[in-house]
Amino acid sequence: MPPTLASLVHHSTLKLTVLAGEDRLDAPVRWAHVSELPDPVPYMDGGELLLITAMKLDAEEPEAMRRYVRRLVDAGVVGLGFAIGVNYEQAPAALVQAAQEARLPLLGVPRRTPFIAISKAVSAAIAADQYRAVTAGFEAQRELTRAALGAEGATALLARLAAHLDGWAALYDASGTLVGCAPDWAARRATKLTGEVERLRARPAPASAVVGGSGMDGDEEAAADRVELQTLGIGRRTRGVLAVGTGAPLGTAERYAVHSAVALLTLTTERSRALREAEQRLGAAVLRMLLAGEPDHARAVTGQLYGGLLDAPFRVLVAEVTPGNQHAHHTAPSGPRAHGAQKATAVAPLASSTPAAGHTAPAPVAAPAGTRETGPAPSKAASSRAVSSAGGSSRPAPHPQSPASVPVLPGGAAALVPADPLGSLVDAVEAAAARSGEAVLIVPDGGRLIVLATDGGTAVEACAEYAEAVEARRGGTARSRDRSGSDPDDSLVIGLSAPAGPIAAAAAYRQAEQALSVARRRGRVLVEHEQVAAGSVLPLLADDAVRAFADGLLRALYDHDATGRGDLVASLRAWLSRHGQWDAAAADLGVHRHTLRYRMRRVEEILGRSLDDPDVRMELWLALKAMGI
Repeated sequence: MPPTLASLVHHSTLKLTVLAGEDRLDAPVRWAHVSELPDPVPYMDGGELLLITAMKLDAEEPEAMRRYVRRLVDAGVVGLGFAIGVNYEQAPAALVQAAQEARLPLLGVPRRTPFIAISKAVSAAIAADQYRAVTAGFEAQRELTRAALGAEGATALLARLAAHLDGWAALYDASGTLVGCAPDWAARRATKLTGEVERLRARPAPASAVVGGSGMDGDEEAAADRVELQTLGIGRRTRGVLAVGTGAPLGTAERYAVHSAVALLTLTTERSRALREAEQRLGAAVLRMLLAGEPDHARAVTGQLYGGLLDAPFRVLVAEVTPGNQHAHHTAPSGPRAHGAQKATAVAPLASSTPAAGHTAPAPVAAPAGTRETGPAPSKAASSRAVSSAGGSSRPAPHPQSPASVPVLPGGAAALVPADPLGSLVDAVEAAAARSGEAVLIVPDGGRLIVLATDGGTAVEACAEYAEAVEARRGGTARSRDRSGSDPDDSLVIGLSAPAGPIAAAAAYRQAEQALSVARRRGRVLVEHEQVAAGSVLPLLADDAVRAFADGLLRALYDHDATGRGDLVASLRAWLSRHGQWDAAAADLGVHRHTLRYRMRRVEEILGRSLDDPDVRMELWLALKAMGI
């Protein structure tokens, strides 16, 4: 559980004392915040332990302290830490009295305990709680998997899930009939939910609902439950419903367990496709663990599922369809895939470590080998990004193209460029991996595609070949994108990281994003990180926004020179190129150094900037380079 005021008071190194609110120390602490503002409320979210020295407070004035404490309580602050021996040798009686009246815990912080030590203790406790939750979630997933694979199947899984949640769990079939419940005493409560189950089944799948106790026919015991309903099945057809009842909202570990149960129960009702769903969730978790710097956990979870992908150096590829193009509404394939020798499995989209409360991870559909299915693409919420599996197929069906839209791949093979450039890229990578038996992990993330592929392997080579084909179709040169163009592949951009090991997956992902950004600015299909890191910074200036900034910065000098009153732009360039050496720059220009000094003073006057400032000199030099001067 998260840290509480009591746990901080009992912390052996902090030496905190309780001055007021002894009966409220069980309040959880979301963060420790330091503020000397007379009114810190606008900067509070609720759940904080506020640390003060009363530097700017009239802490001995009773009425002022009542107003101050009351504002804190109304803002949701759970405790107040007062530094003793800093501005006051003892906590002022007015502050103590106000805290007692408002029942706000007031903690005395000894002078030898810095506020940062309290902040670190809170942060460490929160991190430890989150780690425990994730570890418990993985352990629950393993227990539920073992139960589902046992002789009792769904019955044992429901029992394990109910025990993990400290509540109850029930399973309904496709008709809405109750077919299993654990513990047995919860059957009566589960039966009362059949109406809610019917309403959920009437909604497009995947769907979820949270049911309070108020509508349960006056049953006091059932009224205390908080019930979550989750549909089971693949695609838009509901194969069953899982209900879980608890006395409180689900925590992180509990939500991991529920979503693992959803996947495993789908496995029992539609085993062939649900098995692939479990692999999807596993693959997404593997990628999350790699990006979180936990390669050992990733290897332990996957075993040999992805072959040697997690042992050999790999590259991270990030691709997207840039917004603004008329074809940019075509998104990533709606089901990610992980390929190994002789098989292909789907992976849930990477978004967040836990699903959003009250939402279920929709059951994905993985297209069998040699087939294509259609389905909706992953959605992306505006304020949060919840983990969800693809809601349909492995990718949207491609649109037929005219012969003019067929680029030629290296080796003479013709490649049809569909209106879904990300889907076409996935096809190329998948096909290459399948031919060589190479492992590759493909994960859609909203409108992006994330790929892990072995360095030097056929998947990376296929990506490069596909990019070359698209580049050739555009004319074979790196040019600025025409955002209003009609070519569906004009909006595809790809960033490729340098080779990295599993421990450096997060750094490789950042490299791929940086390369993607450069590709977007340059109008290139593919940019590798080595090209960004080893090249000059000057090509990065070939951007419309940079040129607009440079033109605005130098415009006044251009206008001055246009009147024939001097050549300030050329003089500025010569002076900057000679690092401010007057004689050398004047010689380059063929003028006297005093003339050059006068021109540089005019540059300062016109621009309103000092050339003694190195930042100004840097900006002016880059502006000149951006303008090709």
